[in-house]
This record gives sequence, structure tokens and C-alpha cells, in this order.
Amino acid sequence: MSYTLHPLKKQRLQRSELAVPGSNTAMFEKAAASNVDYIFLDLEDAVAPPDKVQARKNIIEALNDIDWKGKTMSIRINGLDTHYMYRDVVDILEQAGQHVDTILVPKVGVPADMYTVETMVSQIEESMGFTHKIGLEALIETALGMANVEAIAAAPGRLEAMHFGVADYAASNRARTVVIGGLNPDYPGDQWHFALSRMTVACRAYGLRAIDGPFGDFSDPDSYILSAKRAAALGIEGKWAIHPSQIDLANDVFSPPEAEVTRARRVIEELRKAEAQGKGAAALDGKLIDAASERMANNVLTVADAIAAQKI
Repeated sequence: MSYTLHPLKKQRLQRSELAVPGSNTAMFEKAAASNVDYIFLDLEDAVAPPDKVQARKNIIEALNDIDWKGKTMSIRINGLDTHYMYRDVVDILEQAGQHVDTILVPKVGVPADMYTVETMVSQIEESMGFTHKIGLEALIETALGMANVEAIAAAPGRLEAMHFGVADYAASNRARTVVIGGLNPDYPGDQWHFALSRMTVACRAYGLRAIDGPFGDFSDPDSYILSAKRAAALGIEGKWAIHPSQIDLANDVFSPPEAEVTRARRVIEELRKAEAQGKGAAALDGKLIDAASERMANNVLTVADAIAAQKI
């Protein structure tokens, strides 16, 4: 193991993340009543330019007035290349920042993009005297962002998660796709595998959570499930829901099955017994288990414990 280690910056349960347009106030109460882990109130792509200012006001009012029932609340601000971004950060944090857990920064291309938002958040947080630290999340959805994903992940500061934005990523690469997040039958496999894997490795190397983005066809739950399972196999820990029907699908895929949790506890138990006997490895169900097995087991138990805590 390298002497240089980057432990997880912030543990949050993020199996499902519901995208809620700031211009669609009818969705706010429904989102709060859902069983989603995470909500991001959107000011960017889901809001038309004429509605940006009103959407910002809607979000401020909703953050202050609605009981979000303990859900993690995030805001997707507009891009740094727009004139909306600075008011998104300033107005929302100054008027409702005590209810904001993270800010999702879209189309991050270089580490300096995150530093820009970080500086603003730090100044507002100090000025307002917030008692909690607002996290940042980077949406990797351009060729530039993916080319610099390791440098973005390595930059110090508030960054605690990365998301893969498949739609804009496809557009940035001029990739031919059938549906947002769907597979092109002309490609022999999953054409998003490389990008997801690269982002996940960057996240895990530098202590960040890795989250998969949207699947556009909410009338096709089977394909959503398959997409989520492929992401989970790579180490991704959650996925966006662009429709409430996708929430339970994501929660199910990214929750460890009870049998897996039971086995993880048995792994820990058997290794403790072996340790007491001066052994570094043990056998469980005819298979070798060792220190690496314990690390994998602890990953499962961390999620299981977070789910159990949420239900209390």
C-alpha cells in the first residue's frame, strides 16, 4: 500500500438522486415525500433561460419552507460560462444556505473551475456564519473534463463527489447515441464503460464518491436497471433519477442484498478468529479470505449501516 492515501472525504448515502427542475414547483413536495436519498434542485439544463431568475427564487423559497425530511439537498448551478452562475451561488447561499448540503457544478473542465466556486462558497459561508460546511460536486460531462478528471479529483478543497453526465459527454465527443445513457447497437458493448471507469478510478484514488448520471427513457425500467448494474459493477455508488419511477430502481440496485451483507459480516468474524490464532487469512465457504476481503466487506457494511441509519 502506498504511503500516500486519500481517505473518503465525506460519506453520504447517494444510491438515488432525483433531478428536480427549479421551474417546476409542482415537483417539490412530491420529491420531498419520495424515498430518494438525494435531491438536486436544478437551475441549469432543465430550466429555460427566460425562467432562470424565477427558478432561483422558487428554490430559495422551497429550501426555506418545505420539510425535505432529512434528504441530502443539492443545487445544480448554471455553468461558469454564463452570467447566471454567480447569482445562483450568492442568492441561494445567502438566503437559504443553511438548508444546502452540496452544490453541483456542471461542465467542469479544469481544476480552476472548482476553485472559482470554492472561493465564493468559502466567503459566503464565513460571512453568514454557517455552522455546517457546504460540499461541492463536479459534473464531468465534456471531453475536456474527462481529459482532466484526475487533476480535478486531486485538487484540494470541498470537492466530495463526481457525477458522469452522459448526455453532454456524448455531445462533446460527437458520439452517436440512441437515448440519453442508452447503448448504441453499433458498439460492441457499453460505449460509456471507459468514461465511467476512468472517473471512478479518479474518485477512489482521491477519496471522492462516484455517481452515474441520467438514463433518459423513463418508460424503459429494464434498461435503466441494466445501466445501473453496469455502473455498480465498476464501483459507482448511485445513479440519477430523472423521473420518480426510477428512484426505487436505483435504491434497489445500489443497496447491497441481505445475503451480501450477511456474508460481509461473516468475513469480518472469520478473520477476527484467524487473527486471534495468529493467522492472516482464513477460509469461508471453501474460499480464501484475507485483508483484501475485509476491505471489500467493510465497503458493503458501510452502505448497509448508512441505509439502516436512514430508516431510524
